[in-house]
Amino acid sequence: MDLELQHHYIKTNGITLHAVIAGPEDGPLLIFLHGFPEFWFGWRKQIDFFANAGYRVMAPDQRGYNLSDKPKGIAAYNLDHLAADGAGREKAFLVGHDWGGVVAWWTAIKHPERLERLAILNCPHPRVMRQNVLDNAAQRRKSWYIFFFQLPWLPEWRARRHNWRLSARALQGTSRPQTFSDADLQLYRQAWSQPGAYTSMIHWYRAMLQNQPKKVKSPRVTVSTLLIWGARDRFLGREMAQPSIDLCDNGRLEFIEEASHWLQHEEPERVNQLLQSFFSAT
Repeated sequence: MDLELQHHYIKTNGITLHAVIAGPEDGPLLIFLHGFPEFWFGWRKQIDFFANAGYRVMAPDQRGYNLSDKPKGIAAYNLDHLAADGAGREKAFLVGHDWGGVVAWWTAIKHPERLERLAILNCPHPRVMRQNVLDNAAQRRKSWYIFFFQLPWLPEWRARRHNWRLSARALQGTSRPQTFSDADLQLYRQAWSQPGAYTSMIHWYRAMLQNQPKKVKSPRVTVSTLLIWGARDRFLGREMAQPSIDLCDNGRLEFIEEASHWLQHEEPERVNQLLQSFFSAT
């Protein structure tokens, strides 16, 4: 059953985030955090499913994206700020993909009391990612764009050319055929075209190297964690998956061999089933 999506503007951590919300108001809170270069729409194949299953589902545009606030400056996208955006008063199930996964990992490390359970899609633990970018030549080659994004203005200029042609091709070229339709890509172009959005999106990468979060006493994750990994990821090597789970007190790893980085788009039934089983496990 397709549910009516509610569009809300939520004040949190000194900013206002746009979020799509669905499901019963008294249902357990389930938050989906998108990655780069997506927005709430990236979870469209999960929102109805979990709302119909009784969850109160929230899929925000993260800070700097689409219709959410876009604070100025690189420091505003420090990972501590990003994690604080989602660490609200109500305890939640938290799911993150790509950069949303980074935020979800960091939230679990710094605010474990706010989480029921943690699920990550194709994103290594931040410590594992850092070690591999430093020491793993293959991963460093895959992560070339992180260093390109450190340049001022040029990444934004390149992305905007010819109606976001390169950005759209990047989504289509790293996913299975027909994963992103022309209609989908038009919505992405609208999100990228919001005033200040693309620079804010790139600032996440700039802050990653130029304005790092405060160090934590321990990188371990104490919350029950599920890591789902599309094995055909063109950006992130699968060798980072198990070391990430090794940093969890209670973690489980599931590979989807035929999926790419965009597994929630390509294999929604499998992803939804894995998440539902994990959330309901005793």
